[in-house]
Amino acid sequence: MNKLTSFQKKYLRGLAHDLNPLVLIGHNGLTEQVIKSIDQTLNDHELIKVKFNSFKEKEQKEQINLEIEKSTGAELAGMIGHVAIFFRRNEEKEDQKVFLPGTKPAIKRRTVTGPKKHRVDRA
Repeated sequence: MNKLTSFQKKYLRGLAHDLNPLVLIGHNGLTEQVIKSIDQTLNDHELIKVKFNSFKEKEQKEQINLEIEKSTGAELAGMIGHVAIFFRRNEEKEDQKVFLPGTKPAIKRRTVTGPKKHRVDRA
């Protein structure tokens, strides 16, 4: 997947505004089971929120976010307080739910042919 642009990240943060966190990271941190849960949730939803319950230090959250990106192939769209927003496009085209600006398939326009209309000047 190509890196997200700043405009696309802003768009994803807007889409995620009404979402509830689907994965919670507690005092045990980023375990193998949490990574599997994040991976499965990304397969199902493409755009998810992850909430940090026990980690309040910014550096700790940044380190965990890097590990999530590395292990799941997702990209961090934003961090708001103790909630991180991750996005990973679904591999199957028919299962894709989120269409990023600038990546939508081009719409082919049909050209209509017919008699040309002539302008008539009325005096």
